[in-house]
Amino acid sequence: MLSEWTHWLVETVLGMGYGGIYILMAVESSFIPFPSEVVLVPAGYLVSKSEMNGAMVMMMALLGSLSGALINYYLARHLGLALLRRYGRYVFISEQTLQRLEQFFADHGHVSTFSGRLIPGIRQLISIPAGLARMPMTPFLLYTALGAGMWSLILVLLGYFIGQNEALLHAYLKEITVAVIILVALFLSGYFYTVRSRRKKL
Repeated sequence: MLSEWTHWLVETVLGMGYGGIYILMAVESSFIPFPSEVVLVPAGYLVSKSEMNGAMVMMMALLGSLSGALINYYLARHLGLALLRRYGRYVFISEQTLQRLEQFFADHGHVSTFSGRLIPGIRQLISIPAGLARMPMTPFLLYTALGAGMWSLILVLLGYFIGQNEALLHAYLKEITVAVIILVALFLSGYFYTVRSRRKKL
């Protein structure tokens, strides 16, 4: 599951203890691509050996995820938004498009932020449109924490129960990821179907 470099990095930073988990999860949750499973699965295994405390692992994972998400959010809100308003027309992004994005997140930001944190490849990026849309901070943090916390718990539990069996870990991680994506798709389908039904009744 780990390349030599990644294995060295994880061992080095985890050697820093809970602070290392915070740093790596902040990196994972920002714009730098870094798989959270290489951090939290080993941490879960250390919890199973009583070398780490599960509650502390989860707290550092959550705080790191929120910190990385805030980096993306603020960069998008204060730098990305200004750039798009100035140069967006050259890449076919108009002020009207930004207004629609803002309205979408005003209506559905809580669902988008929560579900986005559960989907590989999207969880690191969902904070960017939230920042561009100037999503209010309280719901952004709340739903980011819910999604990131759920995914972190899955990985820590995997490490706790089967962290030593790499082949089994690969299989379970793939199956769980697919199952989560399917559940998120069903959840979003039900959500938007309900929204459309309510609008038709108005």
